[in-house]
Amino acid sequence: MTLVSETQRRLLLERIRDVPDHPKPGVVFKDITPLLADPAALAVVTDILAALCRRHGATKVAGLEARGFILAAPAAVRAGIGFIPVRKAGKLPGATLAQSYELEYGTAEIELHAEDLGPSDRVLVIDDVLATGGTAEASLRLIRRTGADVAGLAVLMELAFLAGRRRLDPALEAAPLEVLLSI
Repeated sequence: MTLVSETQRRLLLERIRDVPDHPKPGVVFKDITPLLADPAALAVVTDILAALCRRHGATKVAGLEARGFILAAPAAVRAGIGFIPVRKAGKLPGATLAQSYELEYGTAEIELHAEDLGPSDRVLVIDDVLATGGTAEASLRLIRRTGADVAGLAVLMELAFLAGRRRLDPALEAAPLEVLLSI
């Protein structure tokens, strides 16, 4: 099933700007700020993500820091369900549950408030980009540790050449990966 029509695809791609050599030489950063500034493009993304929440029976949406927050929160509101921020370590107040993961050079850690999720929840994880898959993989493991079920993972764009999907397959445990744009 196609999530995005050809007209929607063109609109979204026209609103994603390539920024060469950011954050370091040789990297082409995919900047979604022009998409966010366009109410029509943002509405398309929000509507599709909200429909995915409903299709997969999500009771909560988890947005990954930082651009995942921007996409996940309006989708949660549109779908009529709660929003859970998944943040870098040390950013949330109070008691948190943490998950470490490997980066190319070193490790990182994400956290959430475990009391915001429970066994009756089905969580759709939303992020802007699937690149190498490390953060997404850690978020799926973290959510399952709360007792909640993962309804799926939805991303605005997948950078297919980085093979993050392959890394994610075991962590998805048959939950769907929904990609609006594959680049």
